[in-house]
Amino acid sequence: MKVTKVETENVTLTLTKPIGSALGELRDFGMVLVTIHTDQGLTGENLVFTLNNRRTRVLRAMVEELADLIIGQDAGHIAGFNARAWKDINFLGHKGVTVMGISALDGALWDLAGKAAGLPLYRMLGGAQDRVPAYHSGGLWLSLSISELQEEAARFIAEGFTAMKMRLGHADPRDDIARVKAVREAIGPKIRLMADANQGLSEHKAIRLGRMLEEFDLTWFEEPLPAWDLEGLARVAAALDTPIASGETEYSRYGFRRMLELRSADILMPDLQRAGGVSEFMRVSRMAEAHDVAVSSHLFPETSIQVLGALSNAIFLEYMPWFSPLYNEELSFENGSAVVPERPGWGFTFNRDYIRHLKG
Repeated sequence: MKVTKVETENVTLTLTKPIGSALGELRDFGMVLVTIHTDQGLTGENLVFTLNNRRTRVLRAMVEELADLIIGQDAGHIAGFNARAWKDINFLGHKGVTVMGISALDGALWDLAGKAAGLPLYRMLGGAQDRVPAYHSGGLWLSLSISELQEEAARFIAEGFTAMKMRLGHADPRDDIARVKAVREAIGPKIRLMADANQGLSEHKAIRLGRMLEEFDLTWFEEPLPAWDLEGLARVAAALDTPIASGETEYSRYGFRRMLELRSADILMPDLQRAGGVSEFMRVSRMAEAHDVAVSSHLFPETSIQVLGALSNAIFLEYMPWFSPLYNEELSFENGSAVVPERPGWGFTFNRDYIRHLKG
């Protein structure tokens, strides 16, 4: 089966209401939708995105620039594409938009491979679990008041979630503590609670805040430091009892290898877009397994569920429903866990009617 064409298209997905985190205000997302066509009529789909629709054209151009590495090639030789692409981007570097471009095509090729085999990706990748614990990440934003936080947390529990994540980032750590305390009181001691600083702290502030948070029994304290400060993050991890989760802004197995060497995090969080796609996500996660380190996903719940289902060291799916309307199918949940679809490939297909609506 040969690749005959790579089709890309841009759409903008606008939030109903802007949300706030330590990264700033988020209003919308620039989506690059990718479809790989073959001489047998099968297609593979994937998407990548930008925050607030910034640099979306650059990302789309990167995907299109890399497309010549698969057109005319055997669609099943995904490792071959990755090797060619890794060499091809050497001059521009192996982080950022270049790796995102590889991710877009790699994921579409895997979706295509699953459809050709008639298997969901998690089974093609080895199969470890058909359900993955999920935490709701689509709320509890920095922009909400304390009463709004408590109301939203209660709603997540009513929806069946047994874990959720809130954001930190106030100038005075006592304000963050008051918010975490209020959410913990609202959800009780048995619901898992994570807190994300979105890279907004310095090393000494992270340790100070982390120690203040210990009494609230957080499942993890996420991204307290800027992504590039792996040495500082390792010192924060060593200083705190609460597990540190990080890695969503790391690129490829080489970045994660350094995190593992330094013990920068107790839980690694590879992102399907920034880690390098399905192929690299699996390499990173297997490497983490060899170090007895757990992994969770970042964003993309509809596609991340398939790679997590293939891993015995996967402990949580991040449920962020930003992109869910783009698909025909819906993710299913049972007793606080996401169910891995048994449909071929990703198990999710683009909702073309909705996409045409977005394009106006």
